[in-house]
Amino acid sequence: MNPVVAPPLRRVRTDPRPPRDGAVRGPEDDLAPMLAALSDPDPVVRRAMAKTLGARRDPRAASALEASLGDPFPAVRASAAESLGEIGRSESHGPLETTLEDPDPRVREQAARALRAIAHPSSTGALAARLKDPAPEVRWAVAAALGRMHTPTAFQALLEAIDDASDRVRREVVLALAQTDDPTVVERVRPLLNDPVRRVRTAAAVVVGRFRDPASVPLLLERMDGPDPWERPAILVALGKIADPRGVPAMVRAADDPAHYVRVCAIHALGEMRSDRARDVARAHVTDPSWAVRGAAAVCLGSVGTPADLPTLLIMLEDRNPWPQSAAIYAVGRLDLVEAVPRVREELHHPNADVRLASVWTLGRLRDDGARAELVRMLHAEPSLPEPASVFSEGESIRISSDAASRIFDTVVEALGRLRHGDEDPFVDQALWDARSQLSEEELDRMARLPLLAGDPPATAPTLRILFETALPMDGVDEEG
Repeated sequence: MNPVVAPPLRRVRTDPRPPRDGAVRGPEDDLAPMLAALSDPDPVVRRAMAKTLGARRDPRAASALEASLGDPFPAVRASAAESLGEIGRSESHGPLETTLEDPDPRVREQAARALRAIAHPSSTGALAARLKDPAPEVRWAVAAALGRMHTPTAFQALLEAIDDASDRVRREVVLALAQTDDPTVVERVRPLLNDPVRRVRTAAAVVVGRFRDPASVPLLLERMDGPDPWERPAILVALGKIADPRGVPAMVRAADDPAHYVRVCAIHALGEMRSDRARDVARAHVTDPSWAVRGAAAVCLGSVGTPADLPTLLIMLEDRNPWPQSAAIYAVGRLDLVEAVPRVREELHHPNADVRLASVWTLGRLRDDGARAELVRMLHAEPSLPEPASVFSEGESIRISSDAASRIFDTVVEALGRLRHGDEDPFVDQALWDARSQLSEEELDRMARLPLLAGDPPATAPTLRILFETALPMDGVDEEG
């Protein structure tokens, strides 16, 4: 095999590395005047500085902010509590628990929010006592905090608050109960499917779907025929998770709902339960006027499609919207349609990161030898560091935020590992070794960022180091180390 010289690697990082917790920390002499400003005679200055210190997330400011919880002005105390939550220092839970008794409800609310961020189990008792607070905004924040405690005391307190007079509190209690692994919560949550307020009903649908409660199906189907279309997506998601055949006719009808967001959820639900009707419904919607529905149809075909869907998926590769286009590429990979490889290879140059990511994953899964050189090029061109999430498709009341650009590098490494030919592939081996040598030990030990595919069971992601060790000849790992 003729050796091929890989292109020179770009520098992976040239700027100073920020702290792992995202803090922006200055030298000690920069912090001192800021802490002093917490004692300024003007409460406006004190409040502004409390918020500024929270934005810095500097643990050294925690003690001073804890002292500000006793400030005579409620706005300052509330900002100090909020900032302690931003900093998240575990030792601050004690002063914040005391602040739950503050006479001002704004301060109590911020203290509960901060305790939610810190999530110290010993705060459970103090929080549970405030579930009867006269201010609904405090009870709401307390319920959200108890949802993160995962203790028997928190669980029991939430159950007792499930009939709160405030619909906002009821909704938060239900969503907090969804965090538990105790299926007995369903018996208390199920009646809320008939709550007079929609957001409580939709939260209840989330819970019964999470626990796959078949006894909830009649209530869900009854609500599906109600006049409120905004309620139907949560019901459809729940029916898809419960996977009860009684829900299939309603899902099929919903796939033709006038509201595109209802059609999207109906198709996803049918695909998740792998209903016999899912394939026909998905095929009927690949030309839907809504890009979101076309994308849902492609995702569904990736789960329940057959080789006979290859012509349809190739047509969807020409879609002008990147969401259905990338979904069709993933479907090609999941259905092992190797005949589409040459067409998918063309999308490695697509300007949209989601389409490129789908193409890399699919070509790696299908072990396309013709993609090796282009994948090596991408190994040098795509960033290995996290990139800001971007909006790649919006409109029709749907906005999709994507972090695909941050997942391409790792997915290229995984794909090249599938494509290498052992000791007979020095081109790929050298490119992988060069890329690995540019990464710090910290970067190698982070969790790998790979595509998250709808319908796949959750899996434990490997580290980036494991991806490289899987891709590279094992006899070189120790020597390189």
